[in-house]
Amino acid sequence: FLVKTEKDREAAMDPGSIGFDSNEPQIQLYFLLGLVYAVVTPFLLPFILIFFGFAYLVYRHQIINVYNQEYESAAAFWPSVHGRIITALIVSQLLLLGLLSTKGAGQSTPVLLVLPVVTFYFHKYCKNRYEPTFVKCPLQEAMKKDTLERARDPGFDLKGYLMNAYIHPVFKSDDDDEKFSIADEPEPEVLVATKRQSRRNTPVPSKYNGSESPSLPEIVNDQRL
Repeated sequence: FLVKTEKDREAAMDPGSIGFDSNEPQIQLYFLLGLVYAVVTPFLLPFILIFFGFAYLVYRHQIINVYNQEYESAAAFWPSVHGRIITALIVSQLLLLGLLSTKGAGQSTPVLLVLPVVTFYFHKYCKNRYEPTFVKCPLQEAMKKDTLERARDPGFDLKGYLMNAYIHPVFKSDDDDEKFSIADEPEPEVLVATKRQSRRNTPVPSKYNGSESPSLPEIVNDQRL
């Protein structure tokens, strides 16, 4: 209601994007506090559960319907999040061992020693099973890049390019600068024949030519016919 110009209105109505640098560490901190104080003070556990229940509903709605998606991280935060969750579990388990030992329940302490070991091996299993998905390029994407590269420049010397790819421009010779300037020029689009995988994913062919768009009278006449 206090805006004066159109720019002020756009700034007031802009929802922005979710701040992963601030929101995600806060949620991890609440998760750590919930696990730790679930052992020391179980009275706080219902409040932590209520918070995560409402946080799931609110953040899910905000991310899908409100916030502007500035980039797609492809779940790049998941390895760090998973590692910190495992760390929080191990901290809570060690705290439980210390609490039981001070309460005189030393007989159950050797049994609980298995929990950190099992949690650590679970972390190693998840790391070996899912981490290559985040750090390595999928074979399908690599095949597409290789196919496009061979179609655009069949005589491209990849080894020679990689030998000087990470050299500072000051230390490169004039011949290398000319090669890289030519390589950086935009190339025409190349149509590469690929294998059809599924008819369901194949778009319906258009009856109009791709070089020109139909006019409104043509569309109306076609609909009448």
